[in-house]
Amino acid sequence: MRCAMTPYQRLDALPRDARDTLFLLCVIAWVIAPQVGVLPVWVSLLAGGLLLWRGVLAWTGRPLPGRWTLAVALLGSMAGTWLTHGTLLGRDAGVTLIVLLLVLKTLELRARRDAMVVFFLGFFALLSNFLFSQSLLTAAAMLLALLGLLTALVNAHMPVGRPPLAQVLRIAVGMAALGAPIMAALFMLFPRVAPLWGLPGDNMSGRSGLSDSMQLGQITKLVLDESVALRVRFDGPDGVVPPQSDLYFRGPVFGFFDGSQWQPLLRHFGDERLAQTDSAVHLRVQGTPLRYEVTLAPHQRPWLLLLDAALEPPVVAGMQTFMTPDLQWRTSRPITNVLRYQARSYTRFSYGLDAVAADLRVYTALPPGLNPRTLALARQMRSQPQMGPDHPGSAEALVRATLARLRSGGYTYTLEPGPYGPDSADEFWFDHKQGFCEHIASAFVLLMRALDIPARIVTGYQGGERNPIDGLWTVRQSDAHAWAEVWIARRGWVRVDPTGAVAPSRTGAFQRLRVPPGALAAAMEQVISPDLTQSLRALWEAANNRWNQWVLNYTQSRQLDLLKSLGFATPDWPDLIVLLGLLVLLAALAGIAWSLWERNRHDPWLRLLARARQRLARAGLALPETLPPRALAERALARFGAPAAALAEWLLRLEQLRYAARPDTGLARLRREFGALPWSALARH
Repeated sequence: MRCAMTPYQRLDALPRDARDTLFLLCVIAWVIAPQVGVLPVWVSLLAGGLLLWRGVLAWTGRPLPGRWTLAVALLGSMAGTWLTHGTLLGRDAGVTLIVLLLVLKTLELRARRDAMVVFFLGFFALLSNFLFSQSLLTAAAMLLALLGLLTALVNAHMPVGRPPLAQVLRIAVGMAALGAPIMAALFMLFPRVAPLWGLPGDNMSGRSGLSDSMQLGQITKLVLDESVALRVRFDGPDGVVPPQSDLYFRGPVFGFFDGSQWQPLLRHFGDERLAQTDSAVHLRVQGTPLRYEVTLAPHQRPWLLLLDAALEPPVVAGMQTFMTPDLQWRTSRPITNVLRYQARSYTRFSYGLDAVAADLRVYTALPPGLNPRTLALARQMRSQPQMGPDHPGSAEALVRATLARLRSGGYTYTLEPGPYGPDSADEFWFDHKQGFCEHIASAFVLLMRALDIPARIVTGYQGGERNPIDGLWTVRQSDAHAWAEVWIARRGWVRVDPTGAVAPSRTGAFQRLRVPPGALAAAMEQVISPDLTQSLRALWEAANNRWNQWVLNYTQSRQLDLLKSLGFATPDWPDLIVLLGLLVLLAALAGIAWSLWERNRHDPWLRLLARARQRLARAGLALPETLPPRALAERALARFGAPAAALAEWLLRLEQLRYAARPDTGLARLRREFGALPWSALARH
C-alpha cells in the first residue's frame, strides 16, 4: 500500500521549472500585497486569482493558457483601468497597469526572455509601493521583496542542475551586500535638486487629523487614532520641558459659527476684512523662550503646529512661513511629507491688547434664532451684581462664573455624548450636560458671545507623552483638542480651556479618554503585559523616528552640511556630483580588481585546473590557459598515450563537476586523487 506524499515531498518532487515558478509567484504576491489597500478592489481580486491560477498550473503541470486568452485578459484589464481611473496615465492608473501586467505576464512564462520581463516588472511594482508609503515598515517589507526578486533572478541564471534555494539566497544576499555601499553613497550624495527629487505628495488622499473646519463630534473621532501627529525634542537646559498643562500646540482658529459648523473668518470675510480684524496683534512675550525641534507628520494642510506663542518664524528648510493675525503659523504649500523645523515659543505672552470694539464685533456674532435658553442664561448672568456690561472686570467675573458652573453643575467629559441638534449650546448647558472637548468649547464660546464677550475656538493638540527610548515627546492624533480664547480689556486674547474645568486630569495629569478595548484586545492584555506592550511600542516609534529623521527628512541642506563636515568651505550641488562621481569610479575600479582576484585566486576549481596544467608543462606539454579540461585530456592522450588515460579520465570528471548541481561535494575527492595520478610516468615518457 503506497503512502500519500506530504505537500513538502510533493513540492520537492516537482520539476525545477515548476518549483522556481511557485517561488517567483510567492515573491510577486509579497511585492503587491502592500498595495491591496490602495488598489481598486477588483484589481486586488483579479491579481490574487491570476496568481493562484498560475500556481495551480505549475503544481499540476497543466499547459498555460493560449495567446487569445491572454489578449482578451489584457484588453479587459486596460478597459477596467480606464473605467476606474478615467485614464491610463498618472500614478494610480499606472500602478494598476503595472500590477495587472505583472500578473498577466506570469501566465506566459515559457522562456527565459519571459522571465526577464517578469523580473523587471517586479522591480517596477516594488518601487511603486513607495508612491503610497515611505514608512519604515514598507521599507522593510520591500527589502525582503528585493532579496526575493534577486534570488529568483540569480536562480534563473543557474540553468544546470537543481541548486537549492538556500544556496541561491546566499548568492543574492552577497550581491545585495556588495551593492549596499554604492546605494548608500547614491542616497547620501545624489543631488536633491527640486523639482526632480522626491516622491509626489498625495494631496487628495484622506488622512486623519485636524481640519479647516469643526463640527461637533469631529475631534471625538480622532481619539480612535493612535498614529503620531508630531514629535518634539526640547532643547532646554538639562532636558527641562514645560508642564503638560502648558503644552498647547496651536492649529486652526475658528471665529465663524453658522449653527452647525465652526469655520475660519477668512472663508467668509476675505483677506481685506480679516486684515482689519485683529490688525493690532502686537504679540508681547515674557520670560525665556522654549527651544524645541518638531518632526511633523504629513497632514496635507498648509499649517505648522507650534507651542503658544512663537514670536519668530520657525526654521523650515526650503519653505516660506508666515503668521496669521490669530497667531497660527502657516506655510506656502501643504505639508505632504515629513517635515522637521526648529522653533522658539514663549509660554507667557499677550496679544490683541490694542484691538478696538469694531474689529472684535465679528467675535460676538451668533447664528440667528438658535440657542434661546443660552441667551436667556446670559441675560440672567448679566443681571447679577458686578457682572453688568458697565462694571469694570465684568468679563473676567463672567468667565470665572461660567467655569464654576462647569465644575459644579454636573457636567461630564465623555466620548459618547449622544447626538446634538442645531441648538447645541442649549442641549449642552441644560439637557445632555456631557460632551467631548469640542462640545464643551463650542458651548462655552457661544455663551461668551451671548454675554457680549468676544470669543473664538482654537484647535490643535494638547499634552503628549515622553518616549523613554529616545527622550522625544510624542503627540498623537488622539491628543487633538479644542479650547477657547476670549478677549478681555487690558489683557487681550486670553486662553481659556473649559474642558479643564469639567475634567482637570485632561490638561493636568493628562489622562486621555480611551475607547474600551474589545474582547480580543482584553484577552491579549491578559497574555501580554501592558508594560511590555508599551516598551515595544516606544522602541518601534523611536526606530521609526530615526527613519523619518535620517532617511525621509534627508534634504539638500543636510547634504551640504555633510560636505561642510568633509572640508568643503561653500558646498553646492556640483560638488556633490564631483564627489559622487569619484566614489563611483573608485568603487568600479575596486570591483574590477576584486573580481579578477576572486576569479583567478579564489575559485578552487580553477586553482585545481591550473595545477594540472602546470604538471603537464613540467612533463613537457605546455598548453594555453584558455583550454578547457576536455581539450587538455585530448592533448595529453595524443602526446603521452596510455599512461595519460587516468589523467584524461580525471580531467573529464573535473569538467563534469563544473556543471553539477553541488560542485563543492566532489571537489575534495578530485583534489585527493590529483596527487595519485601517474605524473612520474608522464615525465619519463
